[in-house]
Formats: sequence, C-alpha cells, structure tokens
Amino acid sequence: MSEPLRTLKERGFFAQCTNEDALGRLLDQETVGFYVGIDPTGSSMHIGHLVPLYAMAHLARAGHRAVPLIGGGTARIGDPSGKTETRQMLTVEQINQNIEIMSAQITRFLDAAGASGSIVNNAEWLAELNYIEFLRDIGRHFSVNRMLTFETYRMRMETGLSFIEFNYQLLQSFDFLELYRNHGVKLQIGGDDQWGNIVAGVDLIRRVEGGEAFGLTFPLVTRADGKKMGKTEKGALFLDPSILSPYEFYQYWRNVPDADVEKFLLGFTFLPTDECRRLGGLKDREANDAKEVLALEATVLIHGREAAEQAQAAARAAFGAEGRNVEGIPEIRIERRELRAGIGVLDLFFRTDLCASRGEARRLVQQGGASINEQKITDSEAVIDESFETDDGLLLKSGKKRYFRVVVD
Repeated sequence: MSEPLRTLKERGFFAQCTNEDALGRLLDQETVGFYVGIDPTGSSMHIGHLVPLYAMAHLARAGHRAVPLIGGGTARIGDPSGKTETRQMLTVEQINQNIEIMSAQITRFLDAAGASGSIVNNAEWLAELNYIEFLRDIGRHFSVNRMLTFETYRMRMETGLSFIEFNYQLLQSFDFLELYRNHGVKLQIGGDDQWGNIVAGVDLIRRVEGGEAFGLTFPLVTRADGKKMGKTEKGALFLDPSILSPYEFYQYWRNVPDADVEKFLLGFTFLPTDECRRLGGLKDREANDAKEVLALEATVLIHGREAAEQAQAAARAAFGAEGRNVEGIPEIRIERRELRAGIGVLDLFFRTDLCASRGEARRLVQQGGASINEQKITDSEAVIDESFETDDGLLLKSGKKRYFRVVVD
C-alpha cells in the first residue's frame, strides 16, 4: 500500500476514494498536487476545519504539494452540504476580511506542522465568470437527475433548496478543473459530506480534459459520548484566541472522554502512531496523563508552545496539582465598588463563560456544581461580596474542571 495512504488510514483520515489503487501508485511515483477547499463564511476557523488541515499536512509532509483553496467566490453562494437551511449571505467586504484571517491561520498551522502550501482564492476565476458561457461550457456536463441522487441535495429537497445553492456543485467542480488545468492539481480531499461534489469534479475533468483526477474523503469526527465534536458551552471551538482563549482550547482536549483519547491523538497530533496507541491504552488515573499530552500537542499547533504551556500550567494549578497559579485562566474584570455592593451569584456566573444564561446558572447552583474560591454555593439567591475575595480575586468553578477568574480592580 502507498505510504501516504497508509498514514491517512492509520490516523483516521480515510473514508472513500474514487480509485484507491491508481491514486496509491500515483502518490508513490510523483509529487502530486492536491487541494482542500475552505469557504470563509466566518471570522475564524474552528475545530471542524482542523480535520482537512491535518490531512493536508500529512500529505504535504509526505512530499506532496498542498494547494489550500479559500472560497472567496463560492462563499458568496454557500455550500448546502450538511446544512438543513440556506446559509446567511455575506457581503464581499465581510468575505474578504474573513479570507485575510483564515489565510493567516492556515499558514500558521502548516508552519507549525512542518508543512507548506500555496493558498489560492477561487474568486480569481469565479467572480468574473460569464454565466452564459459557463452554462454552455460547464453546465452541459451535469445531469440534474444524477445531482438529485446525492445525499446533500436529497436532504435539502425536503426543507427547500434554492437555485443559487443548486449551482454550488457546478462551481466546486469548476474549481477542481481550474486547479487541474493551471496548478497541476490531481487530487481533491475533503470531509465525507463533500463526496458528491468531489466526484462531480473528477467527472468534469474526465469529460472536459480527458484527464484522470482523484477524490478522497475522510470521516466526519464525532465524540464517543455523543456530543458534537468541537462544541463547548461557549459555542464552537474557534482557533482565534480573541474568541476562545488558549486555556479554554486546552481544556477542551484535556476533558475529552477516555474512549476518544487514542482517536484524537492520532487525528489531532503528529505523534508517532505507536505512541498514540500506547497513550490511548492508558486507563484510570493514567488516562489523564494521556489527555494532558493530547491537550498540549493540539494547543501548541494552534497557539504556539508558550501559550500552550501557560494554559497547561494554569490548568494544573487550578486543579490543585501545583499550588495556586491562576495565570492563563480566562477572566473578566469588575470594579471594586461593584463587589463591595454585592453581586447576585447567578448574575456573576452568567457574566462569565461558565453559564450561557441565568437559568443555567440557577441549575448549576441548585445541583451543587458551583463554587467560588473552593467554597460551594448552594443558595441561588446568594450575594457575592468582598468576603469571598482572595489575593487572586474570585475563582469561580463549574463542576469539577471548568474555571473562570473574576479580577477586582
């Protein structure tokens, strides 16, 4: 088996391939240009983008040529894949701002992973397309009947599919054709929800250029406890530290279920596979050591070693392993006069990221999961004042592992 494909399979980045044997031979014989597409529909990438980024890095580290594609053109429409309703339309200005941020994030990740890639923006060829010529030259190769057999479109037919979204597969296929023609790209990789779009691109290259191209998808990642991968109480696990702090990013990985440790070590670190399996096999208290390795390695790649080690030190200190050291724990600041007057405990927890609502804060207190500076709070009508304060301010805790600091000015 081709070594790059073996690596992808061992680490969980393989679901389907259009022609596995032929792709394996090609990867062994030459440097293959490949791409993964990311639409800039948000102001930061999140953990869902990490799966294609890691897969891209593994292929690049194996000597192949990565071409990360930013969808500055396709983002103006929105990919219906995996969505039950139409995406919100963004302005061109918003898209361009997102492109700048995401491009920097991709570059930082590849640098940290010891890989490289040449970022392209499909607005370069999509923004100025002549629609009549596009339908004549490209649209004629697509069968509506076949498109409706793909899961993406069948699912959306039940809730409503706009014509603008129906064009998305044509545009993504045209991206592959454009990259094949002008950038020497012969392989597209992506999540398994992209299978229909990827296959359509492979078919378009065959019809228009008579060339052979390939598609490879990887499974959509889920957690063993049934929770959606990359979701925190604050929302999506974003890579921008101004949205989600390195400490919170670290804590997400530190608190994953034991059953997920091996899978996440293989998928979200570059540690050797044997080491990932050894760590993943640790049980009971030793499993926490493996989770620390996972959290540190994942955080180093996104936020750098200094921020990752600071987050680890803060987590250990908060859990009582190394004495009190609150540096790195997320925090808010309040004025002295406000604390002196007293703040309702529900309002205080709600103002942090520990509770999304006052109702959630009430349930936390009533169920015995709230504490301030290790003092359990059981009265939802409690008023927090200066008597709770220590030299470190107020250290709020939700459950056993989630901390937030309130600094008093």
